[in-house]
Amino acid sequence: MFKNKNQSILDTSAKLFLLYLFSKGLFFIIYRIIYIVVENTKDEEVEKINNKNIRTDLAIEAREMIHEEIPGVIINQEAKDNIKITRVQIEKKAGEKIMGKPIGNYITLEIPKIRDQGEEFKEEVAKVMAIELREIVKDGINKDATTLVVGLGNWNITPDALGPKVISRLMVTRHLLENIPDMVDEELTPVCAVAPGVLGLTGIETGEIIKGVVEKVKPDQVIAIDALASRRMERVNTTIQIADTGISPGSGVGNKRKALNKETLGVPVIAIGVPTVVDATTLANDTIDLMLDAMIEESAKGKEFYNMLKEINREEKHLLIKQILHPYVGDLMVTPKEVDLIINDISVVVANGLNIALHPGIDLSDVNRYVN
Repeated sequence: MFKNKNQSILDTSAKLFLLYLFSKGLFFIIYRIIYIVVENTKDEEVEKINNKNIRTDLAIEAREMIHEEIPGVIINQEAKDNIKITRVQIEKKAGEKIMGKPIGNYITLEIPKIRDQGEEFKEEVAKVMAIELREIVKDGINKDATTLVVGLGNWNITPDALGPKVISRLMVTRHLLENIPDMVDEELTPVCAVAPGVLGLTGIETGEIIKGVVEKVKPDQVIAIDALASRRMERVNTTIQIADTGISPGSGVGNKRKALNKETLGVPVIAIGVPTVVDATTLANDTIDLMLDAMIEESAKGKEFYNMLKEINREEKHLLIKQILHPYVGDLMVTPKEVDLIINDISVVVANGLNIALHPGIDLSDVNRYVN
């Protein structure tokens, strides 16, 4: 019945089960319930619920949820080998309000095949990241400008340990340039780093720790590294976002802390993040979408069954799934089982990108010799 002969027995069984439900008319009844629930809800309320419940830290995903032109938002896309680069620029308050993201620049690198590639490709990703980071930082990288890199997150929880792991691979040079400048390569710039932990470990707000360090060190800029949340499974651990708007630690998983930005710290704050988790509701929704797409492909165009499948509103379906599952799973977040290996790999990519960007004139061989 299905075109793909290599699909697993589980996939086939699931599809047959759904077809059975369709044949009994049960799915149509469920869809009518969805339609009635949403139809009786004001559009403004639906929009608020969608924006509140669909958790994502990625600007590109915030843009994808809005199916129309947004005033004051410019998008530019580019492809380099197996790396897709999307630049989102929010210029006006109207765009800021609709997107739910501060005015500024957001650069997203999507590398869907990074898990299957060798070291050479990962080094290429690091170089591309360095180019994009230099572009967004602009005049912030020079021999006289001190950069403070902050590794946000809990090093005891693997999906949240990206920040601390990046710090462990970073070329910190501020102390060398201050104490033994004659013995240091002139291409290096002053870089210092800190991994402040989380409130539950230290009893101190992360923002308070960083603000204290900034007041003492007086950096020219802060670069914050953090694990993010995505609304799409395929972007987990395969996407890097760079933004010049700062960051709110924990916002993607509903644990929003004090924002780290120019207003709170007094210096420009660049945020670099990788989505390492996805909301369980999103996981369930995407799975159902894949099954629906397979059924649409197998159905005869123009038939009642086909038309019913095509008319299902995907966003409304996501909302209902959220409402149904929340009492049972709450704010459950999901991550791949091999997350420990993935975090190690992606942290090296991000750290190498930072090292190349912050120290012009050196290459990865110099970085590896220093770090190892």
